[in-house]
Amino acid sequence: MSIVIIGGHDRMIRQYETICKKHNCKAKIFTQMPSCLNKKIGNPDLVVLFTNTVSHKMVRCAVSEAKNKNIEVVRSHSSSQAALTEILEQRCEIA
Repeated sequence: MSIVIIGGHDRMIRQYETICKKHNCKAKIFTQMPSCLNKKIGNPDLVVLFTNTVSHKMVRCAVSEAKNKNIEVVRSHSSSQAALTEILEQRCEIA
């Protein structure tokens, strides 16, 4: 399963990758707004939005791209390891 994580903290990128690997997920992580975000998202199975640590512009871009491609979007106010683990446990297989 492939996922895109939008938001979160820069210092947590490694932990997000480790958690995704435990759940057999490939992840792209965007903690800050890159140019052409809509083209970099690709076609994942799931988009995870950490709404507390992301700009409104980035959320609008990610949500509109997900809507156009019929991708499921999960929003979480917390960008903690526990929040990501809970989301992935509900939607992915554990290795």
